[in-house]
Amino acid sequence: MDFKDQIKQIGERVTKLKDQIQTEEATKNAFIMPFLQSLGYDVFNPLEVVPEYVTDIGTKKGEKIDYAIFKEGNATILVECKHWQQNLNLHDGQLLRYFHVSKAKFGLLTNGIIYRFYSDLVEPNKMDDKPFLEFNITEIKDNQIEELKKFHKSVFDAESIVNTASELKYTNEIKIIFQQELNNPTSDFVKHFAKQVYPSSITAKVLEQFTILTKKSIQQHISDLITERLKTALTKEDEATKEQEAIDAELAKEDEIKVVTTEEELEGYMIVKSILRQIVSPSRINYRDAQTYFSILLDDNNRKTICRLYFNGSKKYIAVLNEQKKEVKYLINSLDDIFKHSDELIKIIELLDKQKHD
Repeated sequence: MDFKDQIKQIGERVTKLKDQIQTEEATKNAFIMPFLQSLGYDVFNPLEVVPEYVTDIGTKKGEKIDYAIFKEGNATILVECKHWQQNLNLHDGQLLRYFHVSKAKFGLLTNGIIYRFYSDLVEPNKMDDKPFLEFNITEIKDNQIEELKKFHKSVFDAESIVNTASELKYTNEIKIIFQQELNNPTSDFVKHFAKQVYPSSITAKVLEQFTILTKKSIQQHISDLITERLKTALTKEDEATKEQEAIDAELAKEDEIKVVTTEEELEGYMIVKSILRQIVSPSRINYRDAQTYFSILLDDNNRKTICRLYFNGSKKYIAVLNEQKKEVKYLINSLDDIFKHSDELIKIIELLDKQKHD
């Protein structure tokens, strides 16, 4: 399982179990320790992950932070944990105090759902007020996973992370401000555009009018961008499909003389047909044989491949195309094993028919 899948799995675990987690300690054990493990750290190795790490703060001796992650004998990441229902805004000051007296370069404040990574980008040895990386693990985005991956033990480089953290921090803050402006444009934001298109002075009434116009224009522009991207994606997919069809047609011509449809392939075809007749007319299920595989199609259309049978080798496979149009093969020991994939074949028919109506 790769890193992305591990993080997604933890997010699913949190969603499933959180309502049963009653204490902070349970939050650590169920959510946070698996998260640290996914970063490659051995939570049971006291030389690597130290629980209840002691950090003396001024006259206060024996103050403890939940975890300290060590590298080459030095604390590099301090981790402060809270119960999953706790609001982290109430607790960042505690991590700040620990950070100030430690040589650690990074601080992590988390309740097992929200993760906030801090450093000292603004002032050396003083933790920033705002995190440079923050995410909800149940809704984590791919680009956030890529940033998080930099903290994996196998690639961890404090200097490299700090060099990119500043840009990440300010980029995130700008995105938040921009999102706020999109939802509720401020007067300065509206005036920036109004002054460039309105010939007279911007009165309160004009400002009110342009606030509505600005918000509407932004929404229309975003909608146009999405539509344009969809058109581009569909055009590329259509071109790729046509290209593949041309290749398939050429191959079919070359292989036509060599193709031999076997009784076993026809029997497999009949099994697939019998599975699908419960949701689609059997007359719509067709086949085309090629030298390397036996295709079963909907409406005799190469763009509507239901599955492919690979029966010409020493091992037999049934293959389907996933949503990215990539082939996924399943080994079958006998023709009866095709029935094990009934649900997936039915879903493919439903998807192909839905695409037709869409």
